[in-house]
Amino acid sequence: MNPFTVVTSRAVSLPLDDIDTDQIIPARFLTATTREGMGSHLFADLRKRVGFPLNAPEARGTAILVAGNNFGCGSSREHASWALMGSGFRAVVSSSFADIFRSNAMKNGILPVAIGAGTLARLHRTIGEAPDTAITVDLERQTISWPGGSEEFTIDAFAKQCLLHGVDELGYLLRHEGVITLYEAHRARGGAS
Repeated sequence: MNPFTVVTSRAVSLPLDDIDTDQIIPARFLTATTREGMGSHLFADLRKRVGFPLNAPEARGTAILVAGNNFGCGSSREHASWALMGSGFRAVVSSSFADIFRSNAMKNGILPVAIGAGTLARLHRTIGEAPDTAITVDLERQTISWPGGSEEFTIDAFAKQCLLHGVDELGYLLRHEGVITLYEAHRARGGAS
């Protein structure tokens, strides 16, 4: 994973509540066991709708998705995070996330940013009025900001450290392999634990 520190990008406004993982990536695309190519299936069925926001030319190259309430509900498929990442998204903004989606997203390098419902509505309006608006998500400071607004967000401290260093839980442990090996060797020799 690439470390996540600060991302500044235009954003796509997807003001739909209760987007579930089957809408993010339909089940028929879940036969793959690797991440490659998942981005091309992101919102595959919703993209068939006329006027779907991710089909707009200004959506290309964006790294931030501003969604509605309860994003990522439904099943626990990790493929949803893979599809978002494969499409270039590094952050998803909502007023709430399904717990399993939040966990999968962070383990795959995507930052779920939960903000207040009123702030989320203002952000959707801002993007609708000015699609080129630059939005900044700063993980270190735990803020999201744009011209005329900002809000702090919370994140689990361990997940934050993993994202900042671009590692998952296993990667975090492997970063400390030398210290763990020394400890285990000392313990094996009868040293204090």
